[in-house]
Amino acid sequence: MTTRQQDWGTRYDRRMVQIMNNAAGRPLYATAARRRALVAAHVALTGGTLAVLLGGIAERAPWVLLGGIAILLPLWCFATGAINGCTRGLLELRARALDERQLADRHRVQARAHRISVAILFAAVVTLAVIGMARGEFTSGTLLPVLVVALAAFWLMPLWTAGLMARDELDEMPDEAMAAL
Repeated sequence: MTTRQQDWGTRYDRRMVQIMNNAAGRPLYATAARRRALVAAHVALTGGTLAVLLGGIAERAPWVLLGGIAILLPLWCFATGAINGCTRGLLELRARALDERQLADRHRVQARAHRISVAILFAAVVTLAVIGMARGEFTSGTLLPVLVVALAAFWLMPLWTAGLMARDELDEMPDEAMAAL
């Protein structure tokens, strides 16, 4: 980060840039395989959390709901933070905190995530139509889970896409060498 970039923005912006560029978490996402595993774990934790939520609501079992959330939510938050760290806050930082390359990366990630989300929403509509035709009616029992999963995928797809598109970082290059690139 250049000196000029450090002189802008609010205290919040500077703190968020500092958090997102913290080197402590780098071993978690240093390689593409680790980033893919991290995104896969986040997808699995999201699926598990949704299953607990929908199952607890359907069964009217608050102890299952609270127990599952108490276990899964901290792990989900940790995985979310790790993905944000591997992207250096690409989606979390305000636009004024990003340089031109990062803004272009953000637009690329959002465009790809949008295309994937549209495909998922299309699949949700087709799934509901098939279930409705097979049963001869549309019920809210099938509608809620499909819509909740589609909403979660739509909400988190940019994060997952950014995590999968993140590149390996260059090893501790001096600022002069980085400027030459």
